Amino acid sequence: MPGHVILSHGSDTGPDAIKVSVLAKVAESMGWTTERPDYREDDKLGHAESIEPRIARLHQRIAACQAPPVLVGSSMGAFISGLASLEVPVAGLFLLATPALIPGNDLAFDVRLDVPTLIMHGWRDDVCPLDEIYEFAGRRELPLLIVDDDHRLSAHIDTISRQFGFFLEQLANQA
Repeated sequence: MPGHVILSHGSDTGPDAIKVSVLAKVAESMGWTTERPDYREDDKLGHAESIEPRIARLHQRIAACQAPPVLVGSSMGAFISGLASLEVPVAGLFLLATPALIPGNDLAFDVRLDVPTLIMHGWRDDVCPLDEIYEFAGRRELPLLIVDDDHRLSAHIDTISRQFGFFLEQLANQA
């Protein structure tokens, strides 16, 4: 049974960013409801300083849900989605171009291991090095799909959309 999806954009973008917009349409076409919080005011604080306000904003959106939502995030949005999953119940995590660390901040990326998770990353990501998230996924035995792309993953929007559709289908069938 479909539920609710919260899609968190990366830094220096907004709720109308290409990836979160396309994925919102995928979810909605499958009967899921969606929302895309706007973190642009938080991002004005800088990468490291925006983490706590972004997590607080995401927690507010999760608290307003009737059931645990699926969290989708790109880059900084993936980072905060994973951290939010440590503190509040979520139904799943679909994470793109995920940083393992944000320079200037003591928080390291993490996720709850009992939450269905899929991480997608580009081989040529020059913003969030693949080695760090590859090591993270390996230590936790999490699914990691690596595509021949850069940080924006723009050459693989169709692949990301299909994977997201499969991911939501699996979650709906488990409910």
